[in-house]
Amino acid sequence: MERQTSDEMDGSAALKHRIANSTDSRERGDSGKNGSHSAADDESNYQEHHDGSVRLPDPNSSSINRIGAEGNSERKTSNEAQSQSLARSTPHASRVSARRARATTPQKLQDNYDYPDNYVNLDELAGPPPVENPNEGRLYQHTSLEETRSREQAYRRSEDIKRKTSREHPEETKKTEQKETQNISRLATQLYVISYLILFSLLGTLARLGLQAITFYPGAPVMFSELWANFGGSLIMGFLSEDRMLFRNEWGTPTYHQQIQKAKKQKQDEESGSGSGQSVDLQAAKKAHAATKKTIPLYIGLATGFCGCFTSFSSFIRDVFLALSNDLPTPLNHPTDYRTITATTESTVPRNGGYSFMALLAVIIITVTLCISALHIGAHIAIALQPFAPSLPYKFCRKVLDPVVVFLAWGCWLGAVILAIFPPDRNSAPPEIWRGRAVFALVFAPLGCLGRFYASLYLNGKIASFPLGTFIVNILGTAILGMSYDLQHAPLGGVIGCQVLQGIEDGFCGCLTTVSTWVSELSSLRRRHSYQYGAASVIVALCFMIVIMGSMRWTIGFSEIQCVK
Repeated sequence: MERQTSDEMDGSAALKHRIANSTDSRERGDSGKNGSHSAADDESNYQEHHDGSVRLPDPNSSSINRIGAEGNSERKTSNEAQSQSLARSTPHASRVSARRARATTPQKLQDNYDYPDNYVNLDELAGPPPVENPNEGRLYQHTSLEETRSREQAYRRSEDIKRKTSREHPEETKKTEQKETQNISRLATQLYVISYLILFSLLGTLARLGLQAITFYPGAPVMFSELWANFGGSLIMGFLSEDRMLFRNEWGTPTYHQQIQKAKKQKQDEESGSGSGQSVDLQAAKKAHAATKKTIPLYIGLATGFCGCFTSFSSFIRDVFLALSNDLPTPLNHPTDYRTITATTESTVPRNGGYSFMALLAVIIITVTLCISALHIGAHIAIALQPFAPSLPYKFCRKVLDPVVVFLAWGCWLGAVILAIFPPDRNSAPPEIWRGRAVFALVFAPLGCLGRFYASLYLNGKIASFPLGTFIVNILGTAILGMSYDLQHAPLGGVIGCQVLQGIEDGFCGCLTTVSTWVSELSSLRRRHSYQYGAASVIVALCFMIVIMGSMRWTIGFSEIQCVK
């Protein structure tokens, strides 16, 4: 489909397309001379362009040389657009760019994280930003998640070659390692990342449960309250992906910000006629900044921990099934209109299968489209707030925040376990609500978040066009939620058993599955792969729900739960 679209381009568009590729090739060559890109990176880029869905012409072909004066004018325009918008593409490999950024930082300011290579398998970190052309240039280059994966595979192959070479020449390797000093060990870096994930999983779960509670009210226009949590998490994910100010200081020096200031000054000098011949490489600066930002444990905690736990794919599919089976609780606007159910403010009325199918489509279409829109709205907000957004202090984050979060995260998790054992309302009049509404969910939330994190590390890089890790955790979490829902409505285990099952649904399944990462992947994959991945996720998860929950719903039916949610 994408090749046909490329072949149908008219003459003017094709001309601009060839010019853009010629300029891109020349810029890559100049950047390689300055040390911004290696020869292997350029070769990988060129190969990926030819292996992708759109065939690009050879930058060195004779047709480029026949463009003439009109082509030179177009080339000048494209250079201006590319200097600002082409730079939005994802870095070749986060670890490569981060090392280069550290190499240009003074030694006394370095306080670096030694993170494992497989952290780049997190799609929250690997994918391109939602808005790749914030300045609305006429020409810009789109980078897909598949291209990022192939570059990472090429990087890993080069790393394997380096390891083999290091065994043959150990003396040279020791000299190189002495130059690249690491002040924060890999064990400490992993401890910081896990601690941030635990803390933000607790905060994300509380935010999701609280937002569900305040958005389900009589007369609510949207009856599936999980929608707003998914919308909010996707919006924050888009903001974090596009933001350039929160982590501006990078390794202690605002390198990217300094490059922007130099570019502005250079533009003013050129307008006044006193400009120098040296140009500022904003493309390399933006790539280095994006790569550095995505190696910071705080950023991983926000993107993977908070956004992933604020949203819930399993709850979304549960609402889809409940809409299909006509069991989705509906906040009534006028309860007196239904005299048989005036005792409650939420209920359902009988309807035929056609209406149930329309309700199923409504939940799917509204949730998916609104969450994808939220991802781009968050990116637009980050662009609009760039002149006003504050920056996190470098020394405070490295020296104070990271160690404090270790104690705070594990202490909060331990506190949730203690509250589950000794709830504050255990001696009060029944019913007990603390454990059912939040405490058990907080106990299970970090387990689900860490499970999703490690599944993404080891599985997302297996298939470039299909994020296997996210797909498996979403399906597995949906299946577990369906089984817990059935047991909760059997009912089994009395009030405590009901509360534990509710905690598994809201905490473990809610944090194991994610919508924010899912829509980020849908936006960054190539169009055909995106539709395949999105449709497979929804259809397979819904089939599991129909088998698990439908087998009980359409046989013996659901009973009232014994705990208060």
